[in-house]
Amino acid sequence: MTLAVGFDLDMTLIDARPGMAAAMNALAAESGLALDGEHFAANLGPPLDMVLRGFEAPEERIPTLITRFRELYPTTVIPSTLPLPGAAEALAAVKERGGRTLVVTGKYGLNAQRHLDALGWTVDVLAGELWAEAKAEALLAHGATIYVGDHEGDVRGARAAGALAVGVPTGPLTADALRAAGADVVLDSLLDFPTWLDTHLALAP
Repeated sequence: MTLAVGFDLDMTLIDARPGMAAAMNALAAESGLALDGEHFAANLGPPLDMVLRGFEAPEERIPTLITRFRELYPTTVIPSTLPLPGAAEALAAVKERGGRTLVVTGKYGLNAQRHLDALGWTVDVLAGELWAEAKAEALLAHGATIYVGDHEGDVRGARAAGALAVGVPTGPLTADALRAAGADVVLDSLLDFPTWLDTHLALAP
């Protein structure tokens, strides 16, 4: 079976927190709503409509708010985003071992692609706007047997797909919280991923 590994994007491969906070705070200023950019950035993972409902944005305004956030995104978020330690090496490790790389994210697909382009990363599959168990759709469709993420929703997506759930505590959840959520493996960071992958492949039947 061909190796195929899925990765979450925000706080797994990239750190977009400064720009995300700035974009949400700009949206708050424009809309007059109590949207907390710092809280949003510290808890990245859920899709934007869910986040806005959490801030008690009026339901009828959510489509317009999402459109405006996406308009702000390219100039506010992309330039300040940094790769997380080991991210590029983790993607390369999969390719070097003959595998395929997937990025499966709750983020709007076009903006996810902008991040990949800005960082010079090429992946085999990008699937956006998928959250928690819905991530299993892309993982199953492309034969991923490993999914790497930082959030409980990522663990749920991996398990729904029957994939090995690999957690990294680089987002809002600690290593213990990821284990409690059901992660099969928890690494300190993606810096550990290539060595772990070699061990995993060596033990595979």
